[in-house]
Amino acid sequence: MLILLPPSESKSNRRRGRPADPSSWSFPELAETRALVAKHLREVSQSPTATADLGVSPGLADEVARNLVLETAPATPAAEVYTGVLYDALDLASMDAPARRRANSWLVVVSALHGAVRPKDRITAYRLSMDVRLPGLGPVAAAWRPVLDEVLAPAAGREVVVDCRSSTYAVAWTPRGEVADRWVQVRVPGASHMAKHTRGLVARHLCVVGQRARTPERLAGTVGEAFDVDLTPPARRGRPWVLDVTAR
Repeated sequence: MLILLPPSESKSNRRRGRPADPSSWSFPELAETRALVAKHLREVSQSPTATADLGVSPGLADEVARNLVLETAPATPAAEVYTGVLYDALDLASMDAPARRRANSWLVVVSALHGAVRPKDRITAYRLSMDVRLPGLGPVAAAWRPVLDEVLAPAAGREVVVDCRSSTYAVAWTPRGEVADRWVQVRVPGASHMAKHTRGLVARHLCVVGQRARTPERLAGTVGEAFDVDLTPPARRGRPWVLDVTAR
């Protein structure tokens, strides 16, 4: 099973430790694009207009400065780098060993800088959103679209794609063909804060329960054990099933 998560805007690093080793990350096929995006991000982050170019307020200049030490800053498992509402609800650290193993295999964070990483991949905190247009590169999402399908479709295998991404990150990869037939977008009615929280709880529930699903209907049944759900089939082929989820 493939559970897609968005990154968080807030990120944290360990204060000590070895720097990141990109050759050790999941999806090594993305190495060339990762290096290209990192190069342009570094160049932009050195500019006097860096915060404006990256679409953040001047008060976040310290976070932008992290982009200049990606190769030397202490590396931290992605599960700890990404923080915030969704990841608090996921609470990976509190899972038992079998659930953690499933999480490390099933969860994939779609990242503007790295393309896709798994929870155990040791990365560093950065500031870049998927909707940014980097000078010299163009839209970040467009840089990732041609290569993400090559790794995420095989990662899904013959099981469902559980899409918990925000719209900003969903544009970087659209499942195609048979994979699209098993693509389920998790939608949460209400405010974005509650949506993030509920998506984190759904991802956690799937990892803890450990029931693989090959069909959207089977997924809805598993999620429905802990939430109120409503599954809507796609209007046409190539569009996602929609699973509306409400916490009880």
